[in-house]
Amino acid sequence: MAVVKPFPCVRPDKKYAARVAALPYDVYNRKEAKEVTAANPKSFLNIDRPESQFPDDMDMYDDRVYDKAKEMLESWIADGTFVQDPLAAYYIYELTMDGRKQTGIVACSSIDDYVNGVVKKHENTREEKELDRIRHVDTTDAQTGPIFLAYRSNTMINKVVNLKTGTEPLYDFTAEDGIRHRVWEIDNADSIQTVEEAFAEIPATYIADGHHRAASAVKVGLKRREENPDYTGKEPFNYFLSVLFPDDQLMIMPYNRVVKDLNGLTSAQLLEKLAENFTVEDKGAEEYRPSGLHNFSMYLDGRWYSLTAKPGTYDDNDPIGVLDVTVLSNLVLDRILDIKDLRTSKRIDFVGGIRGLGELKRRVDSGEMKAAFALYPVSMQQLINIADTGNIMPPKTTWFEPKLRSGVVIHSFEE
Repeated sequence: MAVVKPFPCVRPDKKYAARVAALPYDVYNRKEAKEVTAANPKSFLNIDRPESQFPDDMDMYDDRVYDKAKEMLESWIADGTFVQDPLAAYYIYELTMDGRKQTGIVACSSIDDYVNGVVKKHENTREEKELDRIRHVDTTDAQTGPIFLAYRSNTMINKVVNLKTGTEPLYDFTAEDGIRHRVWEIDNADSIQTVEEAFAEIPATYIADGHHRAASAVKVGLKRREENPDYTGKEPFNYFLSVLFPDDQLMIMPYNRVVKDLNGLTSAQLLEKLAENFTVEDKGAEEYRPSGLHNFSMYLDGRWYSLTAKPGTYDDNDPIGVLDVTVLSNLVLDRILDIKDLRTSKRIDFVGGIRGLGELKRRVDSGEMKAAFALYPVSMQQLINIADTGNIMPPKTTWFEPKLRSGVVIHSFEE
């Protein structure tokens, strides 16, 4: 069962919250991060991407870069930008995008739950992507980027959340991207007990977004255990910062694909080969969005096409085989375009669904890409089924929106 505990949070003073809150560190490249931090000296990206404080020729993995993150975090705590709540509490983090709300519990999850499979994963991680966050967490003595977890909706937790969100929030601001962020503190002893006991009855939680951050936080915790053989299990490093959302509130957007070439085929030859496994319909110049599972849209030579996979080309009884990313990879990317490894191929790129079909059209019309494929999004139930069966999704399968902001809640190891 899930161990999900309250913690004494480090968080921005109310007057700084909107300025501090930053999109996740990996949303930006180095140049973009430097532009954001130059424009907003209070953005948490200054700490999350500390190389932005150095000249461009500084190695972003230099020890001095991580030391700078620690120095800035300590400075912002000292000058009152951040406050330290004295007692352990849960928090509620509500995100509103286009009128749709999702409301999560901010807490600390057990690294043992991650190791033992109570916290379930659906993606593989790459070690090189983990190393940066391992050093960031280890040097700053803090987890600054919360892991986005899902759980099966629970009546008792919902009651506590509904009661608390009827009161005045700690924070209420709308970010520049139009997402509204509201946060409340659950500091009532009875409510804390209710939430903790409810999670203790939940058999599993699921990583929705943040697989690399989760793996990094857990590896730091295991490293600290080795360094402290007399650890009790109660130390802060035994837990990682999470925001846990009920599954029925979450929306997954598609992760679309664009390809640089047609593997030597003409457009007509591509359409002919696609017709072997798909019902192909020319939809003209107007944007076409996939209408359901196993239906794709393709943009090629200024026209949109509907591609519907023919029966027998996929396996609905296979939790991985039924995914449209698998169908597209098997029948098109691999078989026709000879793109074998999505992780390493330079002939393919990925576009998050938040960017819309217009971004696919733009990249093809510009000549940067030759064709684009839009997919129908994975459902939360598919994600849960895959995680529960111990399977791993293909790379770049899910895109969650809206995204949590970094710097709004921090889990310090120095409680």
